[in-house]
Amino acid sequence: MEKMLPSIPAKRYFTIGEVGDLCGVKPHVLRYWEQEFTQLRPMKRRGNRRYYQHHEVLMIRRIRDLLYDQGFTISGARNKMQELMDHERDKKRNGEVLLDGMESLDPQDDHSAKGDHGDARPLSATSPQAWVEFRQELLSIRALLVTED
Repeated sequence: MEKMLPSIPAKRYFTIGEVGDLCGVKPHVLRYWEQEFTQLRPMKRRGNRRYYQHHEVLMIRRIRDLLYDQGFTISGARNKMQELMDHERDKKRNGEVLLDGMESLDPQDDHSAKGDHGDARPLSATSPQAWVEFRQELLSIRALLVTED
């Protein structure tokens, strides 16, 4: 029987211990997956401490699902994750707004730490990545509201 994972809190960064608890895996497994899945690149600060963002927690949950629940090998899960990234990249190139399915898995798209939130642009000038971030914020708010019931 699949273990229910806790909802992801509305935070910008998560420590490796927090991510382990949120995803149901031990920290040494997360460090190993970093070596195997090039898409998974948490920010490292002093002392090589890892800090994961919301989209990386979602990615880890997807990897966990592929490996533990669907029975993929590491190689098979790596290929599947690459397919998902390619699909999302194609959607971006075609100008589609990413509102369902996997959130952005492209580590090169990470600009949330640069502080570019809060600029008031018209909706027509909003990038697809901004829509992804907006959706993630809404999902986090919804998760908070659901857990309060």
